[in-house]
Amino acid sequence: MPQQDLCQKKERWISGKETGRQASGGAERPLYSRLETALDLFSIIVEIIDLRSFSNLWYWIALAVLWSTASHWVLGVPFDMVSRALRNGGQAEQDLHDLVRIQVNRLLHTSDVSGFFLTGFMFFLVTSLLLLGFYYGVEFAQALVLMVLPMNVVGFLNLATAHRLRAVPHDTEALCRRLGRTRISIQLVGVMSIFVTGIWGMYQNLTIGALG
Repeated sequence: MPQQDLCQKKERWISGKETGRQASGGAERPLYSRLETALDLFSIIVEIIDLRSFSNLWYWIALAVLWSTASHWVLGVPFDMVSRALRNGGQAEQDLHDLVRIQVNRLLHTSDVSGFFLTGFMFFLVTSLLLLGFYYGVEFAQALVLMVLPMNVVGFLNLATAHRLRAVPHDTEALCRRLGRTRISIQLVGVMSIFVTGIWGMYQNLTIGALG
């Protein structure tokens, strides 16, 4: 292809006049028009999904799933194993002790090896989100703070329980009571967190007028 034709084609592409065949009718359409159609489609998808936070149904679903999971998995142990160990004993009881031992060793090892760096990173993350959310008014950062900050409390509760289980030997009944108290504490943190998030979310929706 001559160099002059290449230059002309490049100029047509830069000016938005490079054309392509449409699927219907075979008529030619400018490239910038196709890009504009793609951007319009993306805007429609964003409007359908609704990427806002407190006025978005998906945020509240994610919040409910988060706290449901946190209250069910205590120290990484599903709480149905606790009920089954108390009810059946035998192999279920042995499975509970083995899984608790594995999770306690794993959690304490992580705390000993990288606990300092994880703590520093979480302080940096929460501080950044607090500044973005409540100083600069970024709604998405506010929503993340109301999820991340209480989960740090849950992490400290699990870590404290792991230290107690490592320090003092527990039989099955005492172990189940300890996990049950930890679960109740996590649920109380979850109830307070959901309440505060709901109040703040309603305030934001009424203030911004996101509900129309």
